[in-house]
Amino acid sequence: MNDNKQKAHYLGHRKRLRDRFLKAGFSGMAEHEVVELLLTLPIPRRDVKEIAKDLLARFGSLRGILDASVDELKVIPGVGAVTPVALRIIRESANLYLQQELEKSDSLISEEAMYRFWRLRIGGLQDEVFEAAYLDSRYRLLKEGVQRLEEGTKDRAVIYPRKVMEVALKKGATAIIVAHNHPNGDIKPSDQDKTLTKALDLAATTVQIKLHDHLIVSADSVFSFRKAGLL
Repeated sequence: MNDNKQKAHYLGHRKRLRDRFLKAGFSGMAEHEVVELLLTLPIPRRDVKEIAKDLLARFGSLRGILDASVDELKVIPGVGAVTPVALRIIRESANLYLQQELEKSDSLISEEAMYRFWRLRIGGLQDEVFEAAYLDSRYRLLKEGVQRLEEGTKDRAVIYPRKVMEVALKKGATAIIVAHNHPNGDIKPSDQDKTLTKALDLAATTVQIKLHDHLIVSADSVFSFRKAGLL
């Protein structure tokens, strides 16, 4: 009887969360309630309140949870094998949504939009990655115009300018914005970052393509080579 009461309680709680979400989105919800709501998708048959609180205690925020690796998520009691995959799908779906939102723009992509896009997309990753956005002559993002070109370690991702330009020529791009993350949160460019930027700029000029900017991002900050006068 007690088990039935507990089941009825969490099912009722889930319904109330969903009703609130349908009425007003996440507005007015505590962060643990947002996490609970997400967990109801991969965990349909048990109370997820404590799991949500444990995840927040471990990773600090919803963003921290979504940026966590599959292996890190699995160690939380009750998470299991399916939930980490579901959370990764949710995160990558959000990234794809933002990319497609940029792709449908009929005008120049704003700096703030690109900063926000890459902070959310790669700023919280634990390994360094290198990506490029390929633009047309009006500086609009080409369809499927964001490419991840290299994945590295916690402090390095090796990128070859030739590879960046090969993709640009294949896509018919006129301009490029490149970006990589610093997992340690320090967005100050290294000497290697500066050397790479010069090499990319030279390679782009050689094939009559404009290197518009090189961004270094963390979860909260962005360094722009162009704004800093280094490009």
